[in-house]
Amino acid sequence: MMKKLYDDSFPDLDRDFRRMDKKQIRRTQNIRLIPELRYRRGGKLSYAEWGHVIGIFQTLIYNHLSSTSNNDILDIGCGTGLLGIASEPYVRNKGSYVGIDVNERDIDYCRKQYTKWPNHEFIHLDISNATYANQQEDKLIPWPIDSESKDLITALSVWTHLKEDHSRFYFDEIYRVLRKNGKAIVTFFYLDEHYNNSIKLRTKGKGRFHRTNQLKWIFDQSSYGSENWLHPSWVKHPEDAIGVRPKGMNLMTKMFKQVEYHPGNWKEQPGLYFQDVFVFEKE
Repeated sequence: MMKKLYDDSFPDLDRDFRRMDKKQIRRTQNIRLIPELRYRRGGKLSYAEWGHVIGIFQTLIYNHLSSTSNNDILDIGCGTGLLGIASEPYVRNKGSYVGIDVNERDIDYCRKQYTKWPNHEFIHLDISNATYANQQEDKLIPWPIDSESKDLITALSVWTHLKEDHSRFYFDEIYRVLRKNGKAIVTFFYLDEHYNNSIKLRTKGKGRFHRTNQLKWIFDQSSYGSENWLHPSWVKHPEDAIGVRPKGMNLMTKMFKQVEYHPGNWKEQPGLYFQDVFVFEKE
């Protein structure tokens, strides 16, 4: 009974909290447009976690841009605007932000929510994804973005939901639309030696970061027959959670220079973020 009362009242509490919390903001503007609870997605529902992740990626974006404004940023899998909020300071003046997503409902929300940002654009990509857009056609189409037009591309928890052919096709798209020396910040479930070490901890009951679900993040099922793209046994669709082995990562990213790699804390170790964060550069 108490749980139902809490669940029913929480959206109202969240709305009132956000209204009052905005009055307390002193030194940051990057959380003022965090959506209300029903529009927060991407595995992150808490207002606090949205603020935390916005801060992480706003710092990463800052570290990998040569200018603090006038940048052209493309955000793949923009959802309801988490990295749009993080990117906003860096596209002011003559810059631009484009968010792309397969979920048409999220794109419609962003177009209504972020009307005060004239240099922000949101595009629906009409292709299928078993997890997020399973009613759309299963096809591969290029992004409607000019070649060599972007300084930075972000993709937060996108390649964790792409099967092999989509993963490789759209990484080629990253290369196509980036300018020379442009950067791409992309998150993965990367199945490397850190992952192998985390399995040993989990199977021995010694995991420290995710003790309640120690065996959840074990990628041992081939995704659509792939040798290098795998998913856990518990998922409904492979695209619910896909990991990539090093060989697959090398095949996909061979045209890029790897600038940074931050192992995620899903691997039972301290990490910048839950997933693994890679930064690539187009040379």
